[in-house]
Amino acid sequence: MKIWVDADACPVVIKEILFKAANRTKISTTLVANHYVKVPPSPFISFMQVSSGFDVADDEIVKKVTAGDLVITSDIPLADEVIGNSALALSPRGELFTKENIKSRLNIRDFMDTMRASGVNTGGPAALSQSDRQTFANHLDRIITKSQ
Repeated sequence: MKIWVDADACPVVIKEILFKAANRTKISTTLVANHYVKVPPSPFISFMQVSSGFDVADDEIVKKVTAGDLVITSDIPLADEVIGNSALALSPRGELFTKENIKSRLNIRDFMDTMRASGVNTGGPAALSQSDRQTFANHLDRIITKSQ
């Protein structure tokens, strides 16, 4: 298993959890973004910078991901694509996207996009809480344990 991180919008605290996990478990972890992201020196952690543009980082992750890999993303369409490639998708808030829940998440996302396009202020996501961080770390540990 490899871990791929949609790093453009991944919170720093989640990256730190991933860096510790990569070094502890020796799992290859690659952050993909269209801007520079600093990563600690480690044989298990790398950074891949892609060109700017809509979904360029997402497209690169989809090209590279293989069955059994884990993708860290808040991007619902990206999660849907990697699940279709038999990979796992986990949000920085610790929500595990699955074949069973991804279609409803896509529907909600599309509905919210429609609301925003019509001028309704839907507000943004809540700040990442300590509970979100713990949920993420717990799911990450379970996924890693299953893969080894």
